[in-house]
Amino acid sequence: MRVHHPVDLQLDAPLEVARWRPFVAIILAIPHLIIANILDQVAGAMAFVSWFIIVFTGTMPEGIANFQCMVLRYEARALAYMSFMHEDFPPFDFTMSGDEPGGHPLRVQITPAIEDRNRTTVALRLLTVIPILLFAAFVAIGAAFAMIAAALSVLFTGRWPEGVRRFAVDAARLMLRVNAYARLVVDEYPPFAVSER
Repeated sequence: MRVHHPVDLQLDAPLEVARWRPFVAIILAIPHLIIANILDQVAGAMAFVSWFIIVFTGTMPEGIANFQCMVLRYEARALAYMSFMHEDFPPFDFTMSGDEPGGHPLRVQITPAIEDRNRTTVALRLLTVIPILLFAAFVAIGAAFAMIAAALSVLFTGRWPEGVRRFAVDAARLMLRVNAYARLVVDEYPPFAVSER
């Protein structure tokens, strides 16, 4: 059963990947990683500004919310490509919207909370995010080991093990939800679960 959450990530790509890709994926992803890092710095500053705006007004400016959605989508696509989850080079897409623009195997749909924000949970966000951050850190460690196993599998078979890729996608979805919560894009707490099935 799928968990209903305003942030979702789905991958529609074959399990087959060129055998050489895991060993050059990070090099191929460098342009996107540089841009994602710059966007991440700006997004952090915008989250700081958003905190004050939401705490005092109960709303998040739509422009800031759309910018955060674009950054979250861009980062997710850059990391999925670096992690050789698919072979399609991500577009340099800066569409500022929560709606998935399409045209890419990694689909990121975000429904940002704009109005009627819970000021209390936003005010306490730095504290409430800690438990899920710790959980996400353990999942990230597991995902790193899964990527090593996947790289070896792709090297010898040219194919991701289905269960390993499912775990990697589920871990990426969790990280995306944690980032959206931490950046004040949504008020829904990310579930303490990796798999939605």
